Amino acid sequence: MQLIGKVFYRTAWAAGLAFVPGLGLAQTPSPTANPGDTAWILTSTALVLFMTLPGLALFYGGLVRSKNVLSVMAQCVAIACLASVLWLLVGYSLAFSGTGLFVGDLAKTALLGVSRGSLHGTIPESAFFMFQGAFAIITPALIVGAYVERVRFPAVLLFSGLWLLVVYAPVTHWVWGGGWLAQRGVMDYAGGLVVHATAGISALLAAIAIGRRDGFPKDLHPPHNPGMTMIGAGMLWVGWYGFNGGSALASNGDAAMALTTTHLSASAAGLVWAAIEWKKFGRPSMVGLVTGVVGGLATVTPASGYVGPLGGVILGVCASIVCFTAVEVVKHRWKVDDSLDVFAVHGVGGILGSLLVAVLAHPAIGGVGYGAGGSMLKQAIVQVEGVVTVLVWSAIATVVLLFVTQRLTGLRARDEEIEDGLDLSTHGERSLSI
Repeated sequence: MQLIGKVFYRTAWAAGLAFVPGLGLAQTPSPTANPGDTAWILTSTALVLFMTLPGLALFYGGLVRSKNVLSVMAQCVAIACLASVLWLLVGYSLAFSGTGLFVGDLAKTALLGVSRGSLHGTIPESAFFMFQGAFAIITPALIVGAYVERVRFPAVLLFSGLWLLVVYAPVTHWVWGGGWLAQRGVMDYAGGLVVHATAGISALLAAIAIGRRDGFPKDLHPPHNPGMTMIGAGMLWVGWYGFNGGSALASNGDAAMALTTTHLSASAAGLVWAAIEWKKFGRPSMVGLVTGVVGGLATVTPASGYVGPLGGVILGVCASIVCFTAVEVVKHRWKVDDSLDVFAVHGVGGILGSLLVAVLAHPAIGGVGYGAGGSMLKQAIVQVEGVVTVLVWSAIATVVLLFVTQRLTGLRARDEEIEDGLDLSTHGERSLSI
């Protein structure tokens, strides 16, 4: 009896403590961020920003004439700064708040209400904000490649800022923010639609609106520094591990597989592009090798977390065949001076990967499958819907934004500014490479 009394007393005492504030024996602990996931996303954020600065700046800078290299770099830096501020003020909220089908609300404007303890899944929301912000930086920066050597700097700032809010943020909400394409079940792991399709079609239209460079397409100067281009491409390749692997938003097997498929696609694409050049021109170029690599990276992006290693290789092979053909079509058949092949490599690559993922996600070749009630055919229909609607919206909005920019700042630099080079005429500086 004495033993029973002691047990009863201790049980009652413990139960009473459960109601004492601060002791919380019966309270559910507050959720906390997963340290491993957080560390991976912080690292991935740095890798994605590294893709733009200095990766993309060097990749593009090496492909232009020496008198324009600093202008390209300045455009990349300025877009990074502008996009970061706009992403804080309104872009992030439009993309990732609210339950609207087509665009978010303003509930997270300037991150008001987002504290250090706020979570997005297993990571701090501030980390998610920064990771997605790095995507918001590189996407409008990709468009720079379409209009290098002849665009006005104020036009770059105005168009890029408006484009981020009118094109990028809504499409991001459609796909990743719980919008209508997400509800349809579209597969876009890391940005084939959100990043590459939007930027690609907009780049094509911007190149048409601004007009060709003098001498296009036969009498253009070759890239002033292919070595710089190779260095930039290497940085893009490394950064893409964070771009695709980080899109798992966790440090897990999905991230590891996305990184694996990304690397294999880039490798296969580089080899195939070199082989095509070898057969067509008698020798493979270094610029061609890295262009193939970037094409493979763009093409695997929407599929990276849904396919297996074999799927990554197939995407890389298809990327070089299709994107190489697209470069020829855009420049020589359409005669559009998309100077650094943004549409043909990034746009076409992103579209291609967004369509092929419906096939390559099949479990028989290492993919994740289609979920309950899904099938290859159903997924293919959803992917086509996604591609078409993203392209149509991006194109219509871009035409309007180009018109507004032309009216407010003008698009094309004056002939004498182009002749002097935008480094000197716009920024008052010269590159050491001259």
